[in-house]
Amino acid sequence: MGESQLEQVESDELFYVPREAFLALVEGELSAEPRAMVFAAYARINILYMIARAWSGHPGTCFSSVDIMTWLFLQKMRGLGEGQDQCDLFFSSKGHDAPALYAVLSGLGLLDFELIHRLRRVDGLAGHPHVETPFVQANTGSLGMGISKAKGMAMANRLRGQRRRVFVLTGDGELQEGQIWESLGSAVQLGLDEITVIVDHNKIQSDTWVDDVGPLGELSSKFASFGWRVARCDGHDFGALEAALEQLDAVSGVPKVLIADTVKGKGVSFMEGPAALSADALYLFHSGAPNEDAYARGSAELNAAARARMKEAGLGELTLEQGRRPPRKPALAVERLVNAYSTALVEQATRNPEIVVLDADLVKDCGLLAFRDKFPERFIECGIAEQDMVSQAGAMAQQGLVPIAHSFACFLSARPNEQIYNNASEGTKVIYAGSLAGLLPGGPGHSHQAVRDISSLAAVPDLLLIEPCAEVEVAATLDFCLHGTSASSYIRLVSVGWPLPFSLPSDHTLRLGIGTEVRSGGDVVIFGAGPWLLANAYHAAEALERQQGVSTRVVDLPWLNRVDSDWLRETVAGAQRVVTLDNHYVDGGQGQMLASRIACLDLAVPVTSIGVSELPVCGTNEEVLAYHRLDPSGLKASISEALAGATPA
Repeated sequence: MGESQLEQVESDELFYVPREAFLALVEGELSAEPRAMVFAAYARINILYMIARAWSGHPGTCFSSVDIMTWLFLQKMRGLGEGQDQCDLFFSSKGHDAPALYAVLSGLGLLDFELIHRLRRVDGLAGHPHVETPFVQANTGSLGMGISKAKGMAMANRLRGQRRRVFVLTGDGELQEGQIWESLGSAVQLGLDEITVIVDHNKIQSDTWVDDVGPLGELSSKFASFGWRVARCDGHDFGALEAALEQLDAVSGVPKVLIADTVKGKGVSFMEGPAALSADALYLFHSGAPNEDAYARGSAELNAAARARMKEAGLGELTLEQGRRPPRKPALAVERLVNAYSTALVEQATRNPEIVVLDADLVKDCGLLAFRDKFPERFIECGIAEQDMVSQAGAMAQQGLVPIAHSFACFLSARPNEQIYNNASEGTKVIYAGSLAGLLPGGPGHSHQAVRDISSLAAVPDLLLIEPCAEVEVAATLDFCLHGTSASSYIRLVSVGWPLPFSLPSDHTLRLGIGTEVRSGGDVVIFGAGPWLLANAYHAAEALERQQGVSTRVVDLPWLNRVDSDWLRETVAGAQRVVTLDNHYVDGGQGQMLASRIACLDLAVPVTSIGVSELPVCGTNEEVLAYHRLDPSGLKASISEALAGATPA
């Protein structure tokens, strides 16, 4: 790639190594280490291409782990040619490094190469591993599950009379999760020597250094104390990887762990820790895609490294092909709920010194930087350990503080569910703030799409579930949770910015169980919560009235598990149909709560409940909404079908 091509990279053009180059390399006569060095260099180019093209991903962890994956698949995995039902097994427990695995699999012809152009797209490659993808053995969920799954695979194979080795890759931040340590003892007791755990020890978790969040202590001694055989090596040195893995493979009777010391962002100088830490010590390339300039600079470095490796190996010129990145979306005036939450939190904490904030390694994504900087003594970073965080919060509440615990909604509602219930049983007040709530963003995939959190929390005694739709409603929600109730609460925050076709007054306040009409109408009443769902409902209502003459009211009901009976009776009076919308599975969502209350009040109005009805797909936001029929046209079609007496698809 010459200078003229580099200039083009600064716009929307991207470059990747084609399948033919990988094929020539794999079928060539190079010895193992030079071949792996070139293969990994090719894979890094394609990783950056995939993430840039998708406008999202996790470059840092992909680059720290790709050398490990390269060596395993080129040299250690037995039986790959016999198919995924016969070969040794590999999967990543941390899952953020999925593009690295895709680059390796596609380079070896184990995955359709054309799929590298469809990362985080519907009918493409999921943002986190999913078993529908060839040679992906396990879905990623909350972190910490991997070793337990490896044990299950090993035991199942033994029962079938098979001896297939199982390699599982974990992150070092992931080792803060309790399930990791729960899984170790019985693996030794069962003698599962076919399991080899590899720790991608890059020493930086999502936000900052592991040692600054939850120090892991002496890892080798900790694993050894459970009876595991331990080795350690440089995870970017193929000779060292081979020696360590051979050493472990020779051990029988006990499971093994390789601690691979790596560098997050390895291969792109400005992505490598510590060079990639910001002024406030936050790692800049855990998630997200490089912008045009960063792509051009990173691509130039990776291409130069590939050429150097090829020259050392006596190979010819580097072959690159062009792809094109979808253009950036135009900037719009959008509601940014997490930003509004950040501002409201600092304002409330300034007035109330009893407020303390707990975070599960998502300080940026949960909007907590401003609070942390202003009130460092009241900010507690708990790391990737949601159960520990929630129990701490409950104890703080018992001592008279006002704790607010934060994580992504998918993890905060599920991982520490028992701890949330236990806090409720003590009768204290804890506020839980779950960001990344609901179906969007669609790119990370179902492991991050929180579409069951309402159902998992709705039955917790005295826990209010609230989902604001606008910035002013975020401030009103936090104010209500702090001053308007003695109950605990769960604030469900949509993280994607979204334009609203309506506005709420600047002095908007919340009243328990009561919503706000944002569009008037009489034939149909639509209830919903959150920015994009209400915006799409509003546009669907406009189309219904314009095209079919159906007068449609849209109501913002931020209360997910409470509704005022008198207000509900008045709101649905005279309507031909009630439509409930859920940014959540229909089962267990706000809609079922409303339908139940309408039935209990003996209101003579039919109810249609619309929401997510199957495992969410991964893709662009537009693709995901269209697939689940939650975009304006899909909502309009479903409501029209209901009015016509048909069952919505």
